[in-house]
Amino acid sequence: MPRAGAGELEAAVMDVVWEGSGWMTPGDVLAEVAKARDLAYNTVLTIMVRLWRKGRLVRERNGRAYAYQASQTREGWAATRMSGMLAEVHDRPAALSLLMDDLSARDRDQLRRLLADRSRRPKGT
Repeated sequence: MPRAGAGELEAAVMDVVWEGSGWMTPGDVLAEVAKARDLAYNTVLTIMVRLWRKGRLVRERNGRAYAYQASQTREGWAATRMSGMLAEVHDRPAALSLLMDDLSARDRDQLRRLLADRSRRPKGT
């Protein structure tokens, strides 16, 4: 069986945390992840500590161990990634134009509505 990469394991753990309700221990996450792949508790713990150090998870003491929660929603994380990717390009208008080309008509309409709503808001809100 091929080994999963760290990014793949991090994504699997984040999926479980986002779909969970509230604080989750590594054991809670392992119980869910183990339904799809064979992992050791220490592997899940290592991945969760790594995600905490990256700021993707927050944690608090739960007895002798820690419980974890996502630092932002899945949608918030996607927005953060998109903003970061835009910050890396030299020609933002070209990148935005190419993104618009890839969006469905429904997504473009939604984006137009969101931009129109934002332009009607008073500044600072």
